[in-house]
Order: sequence, then C-alpha cells, then structure tokens
Amino acid sequence: MQQYFNDLVAFLGTCLQGNEQYTCWLDAETTDFVRFNKSAIRQPGNVKQAILSLELIQGRRHAGNAITLSGSMESDRQALGHAMRQLREQLAWLPEDPHLLLSAAPQSTEHVVPSRLPSSEAMVDEILTAAKGYDMVGILASGPMYRGFANSFGQRNWHETASFNFDWSLYQTRDKAVKTAYAGFDWDSAAFAGKFREAAGQLDLLRRDPVTVKPGAYRAYLTPAALNELVYMLNWAGLSEKALRTRQSSVRRMRDEGLRLNPAITLKENIADGLAPGFQAEGFLKPASTTLIEQGALVGSMVTPRTAKEYGIPANGADASESVVSMDLAAGTLPMARVLEELGTGLYISNLWYLNYSDRANCRITGMTRFATFWVENGEIKAPLNVMRFDDSLFRLLGDNLVALTRERELLIDNASYGSRQTASAHLPGALVKDFAFVL
Repeated sequence: MQQYFNDLVAFLGTCLQGNEQYTCWLDAETTDFVRFNKSAIRQPGNVKQAILSLELIQGRRHAGNAITLSGSMESDRQALGHAMRQLREQLAWLPEDPHLLLSAAPQSTEHVVPSRLPSSEAMVDEILTAAKGYDMVGILASGPMYRGFANSFGQRNWHETASFNFDWSLYQTRDKAVKTAYAGFDWDSAAFAGKFREAAGQLDLLRRDPVTVKPGAYRAYLTPAALNELVYMLNWAGLSEKALRTRQSSVRRMRDEGLRLNPAITLKENIADGLAPGFQAEGFLKPASTTLIEQGALVGSMVTPRTAKEYGIPANGADASESVVSMDLAAGTLPMARVLEELGTGLYISNLWYLNYSDRANCRITGMTRFATFWVENGEIKAPLNVMRFDDSLFRLLGDNLVALTRERELLIDNASYGSRQTASAHLPGALVKDFAFVL
C-alpha cells in the first residue's frame, strides 16, 4: 500500500501547473468484520478500501476533493488527473483564505508496526468457544490500517498498524445486558478469557430482581468505559484552543478563572502509545505527548494550523476538530480488586450513554446509566439497578468529589466504523467518586 501511495503521489507532481501546490491524505484499511448474534456468526466479511483526499492550492486559494481508489494504477491516475482539472477550474472562483497555513518545510516520517495479530479465524474460534451457552451479540473488527500524507514540498509521512476490537454484549432479558470490549495490538487468549468470565459473572448478577433508588447524591464507581464517556465530552470543543479563545469551551473557567480539578487528574494526548498517526491531514506533526491538564490545572490545548495562523500561536498537530485522538488519563493508586470495598454503599456503573451538556459553561453533563449498573451495599453487589439519569459537572466529579482513580487502566479503541475504522483511542483508569448527582 505504501508503494502504491508513493507512485500516485509521484503522478500528482506531474499534474501541477505554474505555482500550484498540493497536499493529499490517504485513509485506507484492510479489515475483517465478523458480526455475532445469539453466539453465532451472522455476517462475516472483508473490507479493503482506500480514500485519497486531495487539496489543490494556488496562493491563498485552495479547493479539495476525495477519491475512492480502485487499486488499478491506470484507473486511479485517470481519476486523480480529472480531479485536478476540476479543482483548478474551481480555484478561480474561490476567495483567498486568510487562515491557510501550509507545512512548507518537509518533515517526513515513517511508522510501520508489523501485525502481531492471529488470524481472524483463530480469534473467532476463541470467541465462539467462550460464548457457548450465552446469548452474545457483538462485532469483531481486525486488520491493518494505513494513513499517509504527501505534499508538493517533498514531505512524505506514512503510518501503518494492525489492531483488533471486539465489542460485545451478553444479554439476560429486555434491557438487562453486560457490555464489554477487548481491543489492542496483541490478542492475549488469557486476557480475553478473563474479560469474558468477568462479564459472565456480572450476567449472573443481572438475574436478581432489579431495584430502584431515589434521586439524590450517591457514592459511585465508574469503570474505565463509563469514565471514558464522561471524559470524551471534553472533545466536544472542550480542549480546543479555538473554543477557548471564543469562550465556547466547556472548560473555559479553568483558563479564565484558574479553576482546578483534583490533583490526581493529569490528562494528555499520548500519540506514542495510541493508534493514531503522528501527523495530521495538513502534514503537521503531532508531538509524542501533549499535556493538557496537569495535576488538575489546565496547561495546554489542541491547536490546528488554522487556529495557529489566526491567533499567531504555534500549532501542535491537532486535527480539524481540535479533539484529542489518543486520550491518556494518568492512573491512580486504588487497586481494582478493592473497588467494591472502597465503594462501600453506592452505585457500580459499567456504562453510560445519551450524554450531552446541560450547562456547557460549567461543564455540566447529563446522561443515563446503561447495562450492568449495580446497587452495592457494604462492599457487596446486591442487585442490578434500574436506569437512572445523572446531571453533574466534571468540575465536581473530577474535582473535590473524586475519591480515587484505579491503579490499573484499560485501552479503549473507538469502535465506530461509519465510512471507515477509526484510529482514536483512550487509556484510562476507573474512578471512585462521591456525591454523584442523580435526578431521575
């Protein structure tokens, strides 16, 4: 795939006229998908696709197009040549872009990690063996993903990794289920078996009669998956420099008023240990690590080239949305084996969903519990909990109300596959909090 990309890039160079420049971005994958329902294979398949996003630039004018590559060099060259002609015609009618910033000094990179994955058949065999006797539904996606960048200044960047993501649920009845995921670069049979046993154990607990508790403030434990749903909300223009400058950020009080979270909170974009490439679609490199919140204080933000140009500040390789693509929340000191003991009486929350801001200015979020949420008394799970709605601020949950973060962390890979597999990931601990506000 890399050589094919380089050959197309060489052809693009021959299509330029006058003072034209180009940038291009490749998003490609070779993925095995296997869908399961009732613990049986329902839809196996393979997707091999490559999409090239092309930008033609002349002065401060630019226009773009995306082309799905066929894999035939002759056909793809014809498509690229046609796209270049179309973009050239459009440029004359477009206004100049005052915030256009190009990566004009070539910074070429190559990151290739050979696949360490077993065959899809081997993974499927283990899944089916573990799921025997259960009502399991899920999807396995595995295989290599490729990202490439090139421009007419001579810069070439390549990123190639292989990963898997198995996202599944064990169903008891109606809305009672245990949702779990196992993802990474290496399939560990023992680790998978352990995760499945844990999910099966929670499924047994779901057979108990569910309970309902009154709205109020409760002590709660959030698994890494549940905490990820909350922290991910910071990607909704929270840690964006543009949003901070325009006062639309949910954490603007941390910059404007010096508000701080709990000293245990250190949040980074950790490109070095994630799936995402170390460069973005305009060719700007991403630092191996960017600290955003350090010991509770906001110390950084995500800055795109456009924001950098507009405000005269350095860019740090952020993507167009200025979101964190390799979330890394530092671990704490609480062993997961002691979570129930330290929780005492309260809620054990495995998953959250339907999250939205109820008060963006105060980083207040509302959402609902989902799947395998339990009522705990004196360190013992008593019963599954009926669905509840929370409404609370991250300034409280990750501030004074944070009791502890777990010592162990989990790698969570974005399981979205609309259009293509994603390279976003999060590495987080679980969190024990007090006075978590539930309103319904």
